[in-house]
Amino acid sequence: MIPFVRDMSFEYGRADQVSPLIRRVVAENPGPFTYTGTGAHIVGRGEVAVIDPGPDDPAQVAAILAATRGETITRIFVTHSHLDHSPAARPLAEATGAVIYAGGAPCRPSRGAERLEAGDDVAFRPDEALADGQVFRGPGWSIEAVATPGHTSNHYAYALLEENVLFPGDCVMGWSTSVVSPPDGDMGLYMRSLERIRARRYARLLPAHGPPVEATGPFLDAYIAHRRQRETQVLLALETHGAATVRQLVERLYADHDRRLHPAACHSVLAHLLDLFRRGLVDAAGPPDMAALWRPSFMRHAA
Repeated sequence: MIPFVRDMSFEYGRADQVSPLIRRVVAENPGPFTYTGTGAHIVGRGEVAVIDPGPDDPAQVAAILAATRGETITRIFVTHSHLDHSPAARPLAEATGAVIYAGGAPCRPSRGAERLEAGDDVAFRPDEALADGQVFRGPGWSIEAVATPGHTSNHYAYALLEENVLFPGDCVMGWSTSVVSPPDGDMGLYMRSLERIRARRYARLLPAHGPPVEATGPFLDAYIAHRRQRETQVLLALETHGAATVRQLVERLYADHDRRLHPAACHSVLAHLLDLFRRGLVDAAGPPDMAALWRPSFMRHAA
């Protein structure tokens, strides 16, 4: 089982010191997919960077400006273009003159009836597109951009080199597993991103939602094992019960979960199926999408 961490002391709009170089301001956008809300992280003193400023909420922008009064925000880093992460970047930049950095490719919005609460920010564009491994420096801090596609195609995490800390956005969350939503989300890429994060042996993970993850090795081991187990469960369900739609699979596999999370689970199950489809392990009657009837296939060659 994943050793989730869910206890966090905070107040909305308050800047909390979470390490010598990092402060956190939590936006008041709680929900089943955002937990207590989006945590904007402020890095450094004097000349600072902000990571994932949060949703379209003037109160959140005001709270970040209040937390950095007398300082200069020089850079704004966005992990990915979802409505709970990126919309506050532009008003914050306009108020401070900071430059916005993120993955350059716009997201491909999810389609169909199974929508997520935190949708795609299709209007978001950074001032400058990132390159994997790019390093940005300020007084006493260095931030490396780490490409972590999968949750979205344009997802980046950010490593604070001085503390060996990673801000993984929604690639890893301490309180829950992350949703992978096709067509923009890709389970194969997502699993490779998790493996990359694990291989780097960060001392701490500071996700955008929920508290920090301290025991990073065991946590990531369990996080990856859970995804592999879910993949196996999808295959076994098809082999045991026969062909099924995504919704039918979710009803079987997530029967003990809060039904409010079933729409998100539909996206992740579809992402698993598309990855299995590319590997030649499942097939679909008709287009391989949410409405398809999926079945095991050990004869089809991988695409």
